[in-house]
Amino acid sequence: MTASSAVQVRLTFVQWVVLGLLVISIGVNYIDRGTLAVASPFLIAELHLTKTQLGTLFSTFFWTYAAFQLAAGWLVDRYDVRFVLGAGFLIWSAATLLTGLANSFTAIFVLRLLLGMGESVAYPSYSRILARGFPEGQRGIANALIDAGSKCGPALGVFIGGLVVGHFGWRALFLVLGFGGLLWLIPWGIWGPHPATVELPRNGDCPGILEILAKRSAWGTFLGLFCVNYAWYFLVFWLPPYLVMERHFTANMMAVFGSMPFWGLALSSATCGWASDRWIARGGSPTRVRKTFMATGMLLSTMILSVAIVHDATTSMVLLVITSLCFGLFTSNLWAITQTLAGPEAAGKWTGWQNMFGNFAGIFGPWFTGKIVDATGQFLLAFVAVCAALIIGAFAFTVIVGELKPVEWRAR
Repeated sequence: MTASSAVQVRLTFVQWVVLGLLVISIGVNYIDRGTLAVASPFLIAELHLTKTQLGTLFSTFFWTYAAFQLAAGWLVDRYDVRFVLGAGFLIWSAATLLTGLANSFTAIFVLRLLLGMGESVAYPSYSRILARGFPEGQRGIANALIDAGSKCGPALGVFIGGLVVGHFGWRALFLVLGFGGLLWLIPWGIWGPHPATVELPRNGDCPGILEILAKRSAWGTFLGLFCVNYAWYFLVFWLPPYLVMERHFTANMMAVFGSMPFWGLALSSATCGWASDRWIARGGSPTRVRKTFMATGMLLSTMILSVAIVHDATTSMVLLVITSLCFGLFTSNLWAITQTLAGPEAAGKWTGWQNMFGNFAGIFGPWFTGKIVDATGQFLLAFVAVCAALIIGAFAFTVIVGELKPVEWRAR
């Protein structure tokens, strides 16, 4: 590897500080959105909910999360990303805190809408920061660490959340997380990226929405993220209820075993993001590297079907952890593809539209899984649907998405 390649891969101290704050923020983000899944068996008992109603509460978050992606993409391209991300963080932490005081399906429904609105700014903000402040040879590891943070969030949420719920009840979980999350705003206000590090282009240099939507690769990333999210949100929202309802795990068992796949996914994502950057630094084209990781990971992850088929609980958990390691192959490279194609001029807008379409899976998937379980009394067909989504997603990223190089926008 040449000296220039080594420099390109190495992160500066300032980059590490900003990246560390982003990793923590996405971890808190996923803890807050997934905590309802940990509390769900106890919510069902206390509020007398059906599984379809539970699926509706899972999906409600994504109604505003998807709808506000367009506004979030516009905001991070137009204003100081520090304030946009900070304001969103404040909103979603408050929604988490207030959920611990809710006493009805309707109250939780409204707070899930507020949670989705606040969290909508996260990924457009990350793409804006990484596209401007991290070159191609650093985006694999940068995105991988953020992705690892999104996997550590559910891991910590399931592990700690399960123990807290088992000892203190589900309300204590939301109150602790809501108060604790607000502490992140202090270091963000001090060390968040200065506007000079994520300099905004002039309005005339920003491609319009119609120009982005005219690109075939954009639609490939939209469909691909929908499929990735269908599988991912199945794990985030339905894995804890699956372990309790079908595998008959206790709350403590669910906390320990339910967190293991997310830890494996975080480790795999960080490792594969680093490996993809090294491959590119040694001369591999971004197209070959990113698409190889995406297609291989998504197709191998279809072994998740075996988790529902085997009868032995221990074997099932081993297979689930192996599947999670395969997930890390593609999740670490997903957003690097978007940032390379869009460039700093369009990273916020492209990510906003991609996240909007991709999170329609969050609106549909958790609700659809609840309908399947209510209708069949088991999770097998829900696992089949996840496999179908993964296969379609592999096709989208390898065939519909074109060569991975910055799009030549008209303004450029």
